[in-house]
Amino acid sequence: MVLSISRRILPSFGYLNSLCRTLSASNGKANVLGDGVPCVESSVFKKDESNLLAWRRYSTSMLTPDSSDGSFPSDLLTKKRVSIPEREIGLCQDLVIPVTDFLNEDKGFMCLAGDVFDVPIRKDIIHRVVRWQLAKRQQGTHSTKTISEVSGTGRKPWNQKGTGRARHGTLRGPQFRGGAVMHGPKPRSHAIKLNKKVRRLGLKIALSARAAEGKLMVFEDLELSSHKTKNIVNYFNQLENTKKLLLVDGGPISEKLKLATQNVHYVNVLPSIGLNVYSILLHDTLVMSRDAVNKIVERMHTPINR
Repeated sequence: MVLSISRRILPSFGYLNSLCRTLSASNGKANVLGDGVPCVESSVFKKDESNLLAWRRYSTSMLTPDSSDGSFPSDLLTKKRVSIPEREIGLCQDLVIPVTDFLNEDKGFMCLAGDVFDVPIRKDIIHRVVRWQLAKRQQGTHSTKTISEVSGTGRKPWNQKGTGRARHGTLRGPQFRGGAVMHGPKPRSHAIKLNKKVRRLGLKIALSARAAEGKLMVFEDLELSSHKTKNIVNYFNQLENTKKLLLVDGGPISEKLKLATQNVHYVNVLPSIGLNVYSILLHDTLVMSRDAVNKIVERMHTPINR
């Protein structure tokens, strides 16, 4: 919270009035520059040198509301935080992020690989990966019976002519109740092909998006003191603008963490091997352990087997 005081506040201290009186006392010994700005000779400033030096420090000093010298009026200082320009996203620069835990204790810092957590955001890649993921998880076990699979007799129900009814050759046709289904679904795979490079790039983009939004947090570990649900609920209530939380651990999920989160519908847990694009998009906040980050980076840097 730093406030740089400009020269525009000088009129509020009556400095211009004293300067005008000095100019009038100098019998007009002042030159006029472009735009009508007076340029006073050095002899004029020597007469009021003490006043000028007294006010000059306010034009270049860096003051904060916590300054204890009391030399500047506190009502002109603001308590608002100076806005910091956001960094440019997608430059593959390494990111330094603080490490904490469920008790908000300081655990140091961690460097995130730029080629994993700071790649350019591409919505088209995310769309392709999510479409591939949802299509691949369909079971595809839907099945209907054709006319040859429907149980029933194959005899002609009635004579071709003379009954006044429509002519039929079987009661297993699709027009009869309990008959066959024409062109119905059969068990099949809904999976579509997507290159491994594109799938890997989609996960990098999802992680980079959460990091750019400030919704990625790194924990030293995901260990809890007890299996009580209130431990997770209390931490979740401290988060701002969070509706769903995803916890990612490096190895198998601990039994305490499973019990603490199994009854909370807005908190889910995944191992690092199961981290995927769709799960990241479903949760607006992502919490990863230090071990999970290392394993994800190692997984992204592993050469693709062809």
